[in-house]
Amino acid sequence: MRYFKIMYDEDEIRKPTQASINRNLETLSVDELKDYIVELKAEIMRVEEDIEKKKNVYSAADSFFK
Repeated sequence: MRYFKIMYDEDEIRKPTQASINRNLETLSVDELKDYIVELKAEIMRVEEDIEKKKNVYSAADSFFK
């Protein structure tokens, strides 16, 4: 039986805090809001990539056990 050691970067497993998700937008300037949008889009891309990786793993495991 094979065992796989999975290494995680600390940044990868750190979840956004509720405070960072529900940031008070009233206090941010237009430029800060634009920067925040960029951050959120980058986070969305990171999550979508992780979803695809997990789909591939599930698909590989599913085909292995058929």
